[in-house]
Amino acid sequence: MYKVDQVSWKERISYGIADTASNLIFVMVSTYLLYFYTDVYGIGAGVVGTLFLIVRFLDAGTDLLAGYVIDRTNSRWGKCRPYFLWLALPFAAVGVLTFLTPDLDTQGKILFAYSSYILLGLIYTFINIPLSAMLPSMSNNPQERHEVTSIRMIFGQIGGFIVSVATLPLVAYLGDGNDAKGFALAMTVFGIVSIPMFINAFKNTKEREYYNSKKNIPIREGIKAFNIPWLIIFTAKLAFFFVFIIRNQTTVYFLKYNFGREDIVPVVMALNYLTIVSLFLIPYVTKRLGGKKTMQFGIIVAVVGSLIIYFGSTTQSIPLLLIGVGLGGLGLGFVPSLLFSLIADTIDYGEWKSGVRATGLLYSGSTFAAKFGMGIGGAAGAWLLAMYNYDPTLTQQSTETLKAIEFSFVWFPVISFVIVLILLQFYKLDKIHGQIMEDLKKRNNSIKDIAKEA
Repeated sequence: MYKVDQVSWKERISYGIADTASNLIFVMVSTYLLYFYTDVYGIGAGVVGTLFLIVRFLDAGTDLLAGYVIDRTNSRWGKCRPYFLWLALPFAAVGVLTFLTPDLDTQGKILFAYSSYILLGLIYTFINIPLSAMLPSMSNNPQERHEVTSIRMIFGQIGGFIVSVATLPLVAYLGDGNDAKGFALAMTVFGIVSIPMFINAFKNTKEREYYNSKKNIPIREGIKAFNIPWLIIFTAKLAFFFVFIIRNQTTVYFLKYNFGREDIVPVVMALNYLTIVSLFLIPYVTKRLGGKKTMQFGIIVAVVGSLIIYFGSTTQSIPLLLIGVGLGGLGLGFVPSLLFSLIADTIDYGEWKSGVRATGLLYSGSTFAAKFGMGIGGAAGAWLLAMYNYDPTLTQQSTETLKAIEFSFVWFPVISFVIVLILLQFYKLDKIHGQIMEDLKKRNNSIKDIAKEA
């Protein structure tokens, strides 16, 4: 059998805390930046939609660059870990910059928004891709990867929960009636807290040598490692992050205008993070169902939750709304960690089929899917607001605007997840991964033997 290393709890928790740090800034942006731009900084929703799409496309393009750079990084600390040390402070600082409101004319505001958002996305790419790309070097066992990723996601969700629930109260408290000041100070708090978390991950995680990972892989060679199972997970990841962004950034609008209950935003945000419960269950469920079926189960539960939200919306029932959101949170908890861990399996498969191991390139490609999904989701939500004449100065929006908000919050997620559910039926790696690892072990041993004889 191939060698399996057990990742210690100290290392698991340190790895997870890095995702807490990442989400303190990422979730702040993905959940509140649209609202901040339209209702605080005064940029039109249509302009923001275009901004989100363009910036995410540019940002996604840097993922391939980041993967290429990671594959060629050979520091004494490893390929991935040093980026936690190098970029912790810049990531926090630019996060704060993104939520500043300099007194500029309309064009100046747009230019400032583009510049700060592009820079933040670039730094996020170079600190977040290493966090994912180091997973195959932490363990070479699929179940161990599921467990490590579940721990990571639990801590990541804790970071998201803190931001989602605490942001608006912090804005109110720190801003003392000035939302622009409140958002800047709230982001400053989250940024300061994130820095030591990244440093801790740098100190207490380990990159193990299972593969010939020091070899620099040219892009033309790395492309050979792409494969159909990878493409399926790529598409699933795109859809998940499309839903994640459009649902998160529409929450404030949906509750404020469709229900007239902006006061329950923290409650709904908290229910979204019932995902944490599912993350605790993933190691047990995957042992019974496997990664693919566990993810499909979670998607079905999430779709049912969205349908309950719809019925709650038509009857103006807060209890149904809360039940639907909670159920959706439980379902979605089974999805993201498996998307990350299954990518690791497709990297093994790519090497098995092509003889090329391009960890950074394939991970950055999958992160491109996340950025692409976020870009489309962010743009679609903002464009719908603009298309149906959203006006932040009104306390009551038109019927058409309310329908557009509902479509973003309910129906876009349903449609996206049904497509993913169908695609996952064609993913078959869970049945052959053990044999893949056995073959790779034999192949690598043969290469070593030949090298010794030479």
